[in-house]
Amino acid sequence: MQLAPMIDIVFLLLIFFIVTWQFSRSETELNVSVPTAEEGAELERPRGEIIINILADGTIRVEGLTVDRTQLLEKLSAIAKQFENQPVRIRGDGQVPYQRIVEVIDTCQKAGIWNISFATQRPSPDQ
Repeated sequence: MQLAPMIDIVFLLLIFFIVTWQFSRSETELNVSVPTAEEGAELERPRGEIIINILADGTIRVEGLTVDRTQLLEKLSAIAKQFENQPVRIRGDGQVPYQRIVEVIDTCQKAGIWNISFATQRPSPDQ
């Protein structure tokens, strides 16, 4: 039995998983400190979910790009036309004014997206 083809396939699979892991990791901004919540569902992330990050200064980032509300509306409208019941997760920093979060929710609804969830984290045990 030849091992060279099997080793090639193993390396290709390894590269595939490393690349896809990096893409999913880049969607969540590391400098967003989401609010804490005692309760909440620990659901697995739905396939194709769009993550909208709202930084502490109110900046909106989607797929690693900074967008304004108009650009967000265009992007979400195009996606909503293609995919019915498109899931969106809003990761708003705990310091962001509530009005900014409401503006993003309003933009999602204008685009025809109603499947919206919010990212939270569990409080640390020492609190």
